[in-house]
Amino acid sequence: MDQVLSRLRALAPFPRAVLYMMCMVLCFAVLETTAKYLTDFYPVPQLVWARYTVHMLLMLVLLGRRMGLGLVRTTNPLSQLLRASLLLGSTLCNFGALSFLPMAEVKAISFVSPLLVALFAVWLLKESLTRDRWLAIFTGFAGTLFIVRPGSAMLSPATALALGSALCYSLYQIMTRRMSDDENPLVTLFYTSLVGFVAMSLFAPLVSRPVSVPHMPLFVLLGVMGALGHYLLIRAMELQPASTLSPFGYTQLVWVTLLGFLVFGHVPDVHALAGMLIIVGSGLYVAWGHRYAHREEPESAIE
Repeated sequence: MDQVLSRLRALAPFPRAVLYMMCMVLCFAVLETTAKYLTDFYPVPQLVWARYTVHMLLMLVLLGRRMGLGLVRTTNPLSQLLRASLLLGSTLCNFGALSFLPMAEVKAISFVSPLLVALFAVWLLKESLTRDRWLAIFTGFAGTLFIVRPGSAMLSPATALALGSALCYSLYQIMTRRMSDDENPLVTLFYTSLVGFVAMSLFAPLVSRPVSVPHMPLFVLLGVMGALGHYLLIRAMELQPASTLSPFGYTQLVWVTLLGFLVFGHVPDVHALAGMLIIVGSGLYVAWGHRYAHREEPESAIE
């Protein structure tokens, strides 16, 4: 293990950051695959509670002794609470959509988030968009129509959940952008898990079911993959700007499509594949056409 870490640290910053990103999207793909599998047996709030509880416990074990109260020391407590609540809302909607729809389609719809961020940045951050970026945004939204196909079975309340996840996540990214220069990313990451744990601890017991012994490792895996994925994201951001790494986040769509086929036998049809290509292409154009702050999260990193 020490030899692996030594070799990783010996890599140049850009290859190392890319490796962190690729491992991060794999973690999130495994997280979503596990969540979708478990939704056949347990209610979504119980799974979300497990995801944030294990995440919080891992941070307390790994960082609690070293950081102490510094782990919760923040200059923007209300902003931290709002940001974490938005990510919690995104997770709830995402897991809810996964319980009804194929993974690849849910992920593709959620990738309209970078386009929503660009729109919200005009309104909330007073940024400007060029004509070609406006065109890319509307083209990306049109790509969702190829996936949901109005009048088909894909157009359902579950589709609204996937769009709700993207909406919450885009506002979460706007908050991240506003706070990135003032907050320790580890503190921000801990608040993410803490708010999720507290909020879901109030509601999850009302609907929870007993967990069978074979499923217990999968519940732990939810939190481990979430915590590890965000940790790798932070490490990548320490090495390269988000605008450089953001396109690599779209490889998550490859992983969820592959895992969706291997685990659930789902194969996207031609319309869904066309919609995915349109959304990803539009998102990449928007990402490459703009530059973000160094410590910001990539806009294609979902979950």
